[in-house]
Amino acid sequence: MRLLVIADPVVGFKIHKDSTYVMLREAARRGWELWVTQAHDLRVYNGVVEAAAQKLTFTDTQEYKIWFELEPHLQQPLKDFGAVLMRKDPPFDAQYLYATHLLSLAEAQGARVFNPGQTLRDYNEKLAILKHPEFITPTMVTQRAADIRVFLAEHQDVILKPLDGMGGMGIFRITPNDPNVGSIIETLTENETRTVMAQRYLPAIKDGDKRVLLIDGKPVDWCLARIPAAGETRGNLAAGGTGVARPLTPRDREIAETLGPQLAAKGLFLVGLDVIGDNVTEINVTSPTCFQEITAQSGIDVAALFIDALERKLGL
Repeated sequence: MRLLVIADPVVGFKIHKDSTYVMLREAARRGWELWVTQAHDLRVYNGVVEAAAQKLTFTDTQEYKIWFELEPHLQQPLKDFGAVLMRKDPPFDAQYLYATHLLSLAEAQGARVFNPGQTLRDYNEKLAILKHPEFITPTMVTQRAADIRVFLAEHQDVILKPLDGMGGMGIFRITPNDPNVGSIIETLTENETRTVMAQRYLPAIKDGDKRVLLIDGKPVDWCLARIPAAGETRGNLAAGGTGVARPLTPRDREIAETLGPQLAAKGLFLVGLDVIGDNVTEINVTSPTCFQEITAQSGIDVAALFIDALERKLGL
C-alpha cells in the first residue's frame, strides 16, 4: 500500500511530539510505502491532480533532522496512491483553500483523501461548533466592535479569538474593566474588517483544555488535558501549557459519542475536539495532534488505532 502525506517539510518535524511522525512510523512498521509532499507541490496537469512527491524511508536513528531519507521528487497522480493524508498545519488561508479544491478534484478522479477537501472547507475549526449548539458556551461571531461590547456587558468575562489561528495564537481574555478593551477589539477585528469569535469565559480552563480524539467517529478512551501555565489563560501546548493525559469523563464521552458518528458521516476521519468543562470550544479537522502525549501517558497506541481504522476504511 502506498501512502501519500501532505504536510509541512519533514525536516521541521519535532519528532518527540509530532503526530504525523508516529503515523508514518506505524505505517512503515506495517510495510506501507511512504511518500511525502507539500500543499504547494500539488498541480493539475492534463486535467489530472498530481503531486511532486518524495519517497520517504526511515533511517536507523531517531535524531532530529536525520531520521529520514528522501528520494528525488516524482510527479504522480494522487489517484495512484492507496491513501492520501492531508496533514498541512493551519492557518486556513487562501492557499490552503485552493489545495482543498484540488483534493476534491482528485477525489472525483479516484483518490482516497483523509480528511476530504469538502469537509475541510465545511468545518472551519472555530465556526464548526455552531453546528452543535447544545454543546457550546454562549458564543458570538462578528466583526463589529459594538456587538462585542454588548456581548461583553452581558457575560462580563469573555474570550476573543481569530477564526484562522492555531496554538492559542491571537486569543485574548477581556473583562469590562480592562483598560485595553478598545485596543484589543480594534487589533483583532483589524478595525472592523475581520470577523472574530467571542465566547463566555469558562473557569473550567484551570482544569485543562481537553483534546478528545475521534478516529472514524469513535473516541480514543483517553484525552489530553492541556493545563495553562501560571498566569496564563490559554492551555495550548504551544502557549506553554502542560499536557496531562486523562480518561474521558462521562461528559467527554457523551460529547464524543454524539458528535463522532455525525462527523464521520460527513467524511471526517480524524477529528480533535477541544473541550473545556462541559463545552466544546473547537472542532479541529486540519491536522489534529496529541497522539504521542496520550500514548506516552496512557499506554494507548493512538497511531496504531489510527492506522487500524485507516486500513479498515480502505478494506485491507
